[in-house]
Amino acid sequence: MNDETAEPPQSRRTTFDWSAAVILLIISAAAAYVYLRDGRDRFYDVAWHDLGLFGSMLPKVLAGCLIATFLTVLLPREVISRWVGTESGLKGILIATFAGIILPGGPFAIFPIAGAFIAVGADVSAAVTLITSWTLLGINRAVVWEMPFFGIEFVGWRMLAALPLPVIVGLSVRFIVQAISKDRQA
Repeated sequence: MNDETAEPPQSRRTTFDWSAAVILLIISAAAAYVYLRDGRDRFYDVAWHDLGLFGSMLPKVLAGCLIATFLTVLLPREVISRWVGTESGLKGILIATFAGIILPGGPFAIFPIAGAFIAVGADVSAAVTLITSWTLLGINRAVVWEMPFFGIEFVGWRMLAALPLPVIVGLSVRFIVQAISKDRQA
């Protein structure tokens, strides 16, 4: 078995980790502050509104996770490794940049998809490039949200100026990850 088809080591995920603990701590502190400052009625009003917001976002998060799960089953690991794996070079970074430009959807879809790509053999730098490209150059957001407010000239100049940034970010992450990996092996 060559290195491209080898299964990458899977990191163990836990339901409650340090980041969840930090978020829970911040939520508890904010809730206590609102309760003490504004009273019980305001506290329940904020909590009820947040529960409604959570309920409206939950189907989108579920859909994004399901899309990502199906991608891990449908996409051949060898193809993903060859196109955007650690040995894909500049080609992998450019493919991830292009994918970030054309992929529609919000963070509920893009973040699980980026995670799924890593799970099926994409390099971390390619996933970072995908997210950076989607954030800076996503054509869906540019057409729907930016052009009506700023016009095509503004959006065109902004996108042209931002065009090299995903590639620079992706190559930087790849360089850092490889340097850390070599340092650990030494």
